[in-house]
Amino acid sequence: MISHIRGKIAKRKSSSLIIDVDGGFSYEVLIPGCVMKSIDANISPDGSIKLITYHYHHTDPARSIPVLIGFLNEIEKEFFEKFITVSGIGPKAAVRALNASIPQVVKAIADGDLAALKSLPGIGEQRAKEIVAKLQNKLGKFGLIQEYGVEITVAKEADFVEEAVEILLQLQYKKPEAKEMIQKALERSPGIKTAEDLLNEVYKNKKHSK
Repeated sequence: MISHIRGKIAKRKSSSLIIDVDGGFSYEVLIPGCVMKSIDANISPDGSIKLITYHYHHTDPARSIPVLIGFLNEIEKEFFEKFITVSGIGPKAAVRALNASIPQVVKAIADGDLAALKSLPGIGEQRAKEIVAKLQNKLGKFGLIQEYGVEITVAKEADFVEEAVEILLQLQYKKPEAKEMIQKALERSPGIKTAEDLLNEVYKNKKHSK
């Protein structure tokens, strides 16, 4: 399983990059549109780029083809993995569909905005309804992303409150702001027991306060 790839961009296509890595190998990596827009800002001074990868095998009756899909950080990859849990949306379809920013897609799902979801490539009326039914109120963490181009990893702390604070810090919120958002969320919903639910509550309040 290939978990990440680092190298120099040898060629750009509309939805993929050819990456030259040490040892004389080149890999084609599919890139969702929401990620492609931030590629240039994440190229290192030496011209290399690191991508977190989702690795799977595309199969048909005659063959099995290994496919790499690239992301700039773990949270983008985690959102992608949530998105493809929707019935009928496979990895390649998700790469094509996700051409809007992740917060925009999350907002459309949270609002049940079928028109916005149908504007995504390859997403029709029925698929938009299935996305809302499957993911609504489950993606708050991803809607809190403020900017791209930062190295983000998922926190491992056992305490779900500390985990939620750490994720907000990684999403470029200041620590006092993150703690205040968390505290208000817990006051509104004291029965929360997981970081995911806590961040969903934070996002819900932030969306309604705009």
